[in-house]
Amino acid sequence: MAYFWITLGGAAGSALRYFVAGLVAHWLGHAFLGTMFVNVTGSFTIGLIAALGPIAMWEQLLMIGMMGGYTTFSSFSLQTLQLIHEGRWTVAFTNITGSILLCLVGVWLGHLCGAAGRR
Repeated sequence: MAYFWITLGGAAGSALRYFVAGLVAHWLGHAFLGTMFVNVTGSFTIGLIAALGPIAMWEQLLMIGMMGGYTTFSSFSLQTLQLIHEGRWTVAFTNITGSILLCLVGVWLGHLCGAAGRR
């Protein structure tokens, strides 16, 4: 049954990533900002779910499946490399530092919210 929940979550997460990243990229004019937004909101969500405690189906469906399909670290890496190849070092550095710092803040805030919700 675990494989079912992981597969279902992964499919939903991938579709959600495509939609959200595309929408944000269109609004802000840069594909890497859509990817960064997805990574930050995914970090928040995985922190929130982790703090709520061990619930097997939630972990399988949401953490492993949905957030595995939703977050886009491989896209982040490729887009950063492309920015470097284009000689856009400042934008690449902003993408790297922004993604890392904002994702850490996202997972921390999500964890705080989850811990508060557990009380």
